Amino acid sequence: PASLGFSGYRRPPQGVGKGAQHMKENIETVRQYYNRGAEHEWDRLGSRHPVEFLLTTWMMDKYVRPGDAILDIGGGPGRYSIHYAKKGCAVTLAELSEANVDLARRKAAEAGVSLTAYAKNCLELEDLDLGQFDHVFLMGPLYHLTDEADRVRAVEIALRHLKPGGKLYVSFIMVFARVIYDLQNAGHIAADCADPNTAAIIQAAASGQDYGGPDFTTAYFYHQRNILPFMERFGLEKLRFFGQEGILAPNEPQLLERDGAEFDQWIALAKKYLELPEFLSWSEHAMYIGRKP
Repeated sequence: PASLGFSGYRRPPQGVGKGAQHMKENIETVRQYYNRGAEHEWDRLGSRHPVEFLLTTWMMDKYVRPGDAILDIGGGPGRYSIHYAKKGCAVTLAELSEANVDLARRKAAEAGVSLTAYAKNCLELEDLDLGQFDHVFLMGPLYHLTDEADRVRAVEIALRHLKPGGKLYVSFIMVFARVIYDLQNAGHIAADCADPNTAAIIQAAASGQDYGGPDFTTAYFYHQRNILPFMERFGLEKLRFFGQEGILAPNEPQLLERDGAEFDQWIALAKKYLELPEFLSWSEHAMYIGRKP
């Protein structure tokens, strides 16, 4: 689906197992997926889905200041990295996909900003000896780590690269995102209810469960009620928890067709509702922002 990945992707085999070999296979599936679609991923937060980027940066801008050092783990082709490099931050991008890293370097050069970028698995960052940063973004890796131990390790590694008092920004795909996609796009719901994988995501939204397994690639979808309990184990001070598209995800395609003044009014309205827990499921993605003691 366009909102979650890009068209033309062939689903991986059903069933997500455990163990080092299977994790390696899953990581390779994810790497190849993004290597095939770097330009498409860059455009995802541009003309196709600008709402997520607009609302997320509006919230993050409350904390990030010019001159701050940022580590962007799993930041794709660098939309957020370049946004903050333009604001005068020293940004390091560590991203699994080589094609995404190459595109991020090119886009940074086109924008006239400095960006340090590495092609690296988020679970192997210690190899780079990067030091600590004022802010660490973990906005992508938890979409693809289907084993909880790996998700915990990814957060722990991110925290080791965060200075005391620094801010951690963690993004999650939510299980209701599948339903939102089918609301946005006609002709998918019957097939998704019949497919064992997508039907499991739809059921997880109803039962309060997470889903890990095949979808647009090997993926992990969180139910909104399970995100804060997951993050509470890390000893952070919670600063924010919000839906990254606010209330606008179900109607984003229609909103993009309206005039600029009306679009801007909807963005302003969405900001008022952004942190209300009763509206979290209206978003496809959620973000937790926490301060390290």
